[in-house]
Amino acid sequence: MLRIISWNIAHRVEPWRELVKQKADVALLQEARQPPADLRVRTDDQPWQIAAKDLQCPWRAAVAVLSDQLEVQFLEPHALADAPLRTLGVSRLGTLAAADVRDPTSGEWLTLVSMYAFWEEPRSTAKSPWIYADASLHRIISDLSVFIASEKRHRIIAAGDFNLMFGYGEDGNEYWARRYATIFERMAALGLDFVGPQHPNGRQAEPWPEELPSASKNVPTYHSSRQTPATATRQLDYVFASRELAPRVTARALNQPDEWGPSDHCRVMIEVAG
Repeated sequence: MLRIISWNIAHRVEPWRELVKQKADVALLQEARQPPADLRVRTDDQPWQIAAKDLQCPWRAAVAVLSDQLEVQFLEPHALADAPLRTLGVSRLGTLAAADVRDPTSGEWLTLVSMYAFWEEPRSTAKSPWIYADASLHRIISDLSVFIASEKRHRIIAAGDFNLMFGYGEDGNEYWARRYATIFERMAALGLDFVGPQHPNGRQAEPWPEELPSASKNVPTYHSSRQTPATATRQLDYVFASRELAPRVTARALNQPDEWGPSDHCRVMIEVAG
């Protein structure tokens, strides 16, 4: 069984040290700074930053191989305008990282993708208090298309911090619910199914948030600075898999207070049955 952790590690060093203690083969990370030099992990050789003019963002999405036995081919990202044909062009470098790995159980090659939805703002003349992440995600979804050469037969697992909600908008806002829904619809249209985490693969919020629909199976994966792991209410982290692969994939939020870990996001454990 291939075991993958998806985790926004919030620019911190301690999560890197926690990762090497986990019983996992590979990690899909977001907001990751360069790992400490003394840790035995394999990553690509890309700069540890997100491409963002006038902003300092010394962290990025990354794929980190934790097992010495795992065969891996890191995929080099190129700025979209400069990407040669049939290579990985990325609209904003640092928001997407990918690698091909060989499942030690089945022997098949899988493409693993870490996705981070970068916060953006309206043009300055709009004088709007809004920030939004769905625009960044739409670009990332377009970038994912390079991995899909046919309707079927691809083997992709894509996961990360989407910075938006599934099935509703903030405070029940229908406008944002509709915008967020387009993200999940586009992933499905590509043949990438949403595989969680959803209850019972994770603890649900208690008490139940007023903004969350009563039938929702969402599980909190993020807590704000005014919350703790025990009082977290929003799910921002999601896992997708190629439709033919999805029945073999399980995603579970490690969101109990005693297992949350040293980040404002909890870990999501992804298991791929052989």
